[in-house]
Amino acid sequence: MSTNFPVAKKTAFVTGASSGIGRAAAVGLTQAGFRVIGTSRTATPGEIRDGVRIVACDVTNDASVAAAVNEAHSELGRIDLLVNNAGYALSGAAEESSVEQVRQQFDTNFLGVVRVTNAVLPIMRRQGQGRILNIGSVLGLIPGPFGAYYAASKHAIEGYSESLDHEVRNFGVRVVVIQPWATKTSIETNSPRGDRPVAVYADAFARYRTAFDAAMAAGDTAEDVAATIVTAAQDRVPRLHYPSGKAARQTSFARRFLPRGLFDRSLRKQFNIA
Repeated sequence: MSTNFPVAKKTAFVTGASSGIGRAAAVGLTQAGFRVIGTSRTATPGEIRDGVRIVACDVTNDASVAAAVNEAHSELGRIDLLVNNAGYALSGAAEESSVEQVRQQFDTNFLGVVRVTNAVLPIMRRQGQGRILNIGSVLGLIPGPFGAYYAASKHAIEGYSESLDHEVRNFGVRVVVIQPWATKTSIETNSPRGDRPVAVYADAFARYRTAFDAAMAAGDTAEDVAATIVTAAQDRVPRLHYPSGKAARQTSFARRFLPRGLFDRSLRKQFNIA
């Protein structure tokens, strides 16, 4: 079945659209001709942000997700494109996070994607077409020292998305992973630290933060990633993976083709933990 979207009927539902990549994606898709509804946990009835209709949605709550998707579908008439963007980063050594804190990370970053996708897929199957863009990360491809659980949640997105894509192609639905690298958003600034600090990691974490902050300062903007999202939304034949930006493409290539030992040394040097 064709996955081309009739111009007059292009519609999009974007989670986590209140700031960062989600906000830029919602605006970019609107400018590209999509009718867009975005979500935010703090949306108020009838809210408009940057010309985008925003509805309330907590991706960790089944009832909230169902209500938001139903509201979007009712207003738009269709949902041709889903952008699963809602998420946050948990930083610190893996040992420093309790199981409950890790559970919360996965409940948003991974299970939130599953909840929204499961709510939207029946609509797309009935339409006979649709496209799902899951916002992953280069940290879904490589190790993430001092961000193990964020990286693990993005690795989960990779496996889930590739598997789901095989299951839904016969219904005219395709699944895509967007893979940003360092992006200038508030995700790191607002990221919680591990809830049970272990002092022996403090020096290495400080060195890592210095290197990571430098990478973020030189990173892409949210609008750069939004441009990749718009491209993936409109490609006639979508690719499974869309690394966003030069650094993401280079890292993806290095992960695939460099000897593991060489890649490991390079990564430790890059994160200043060698």
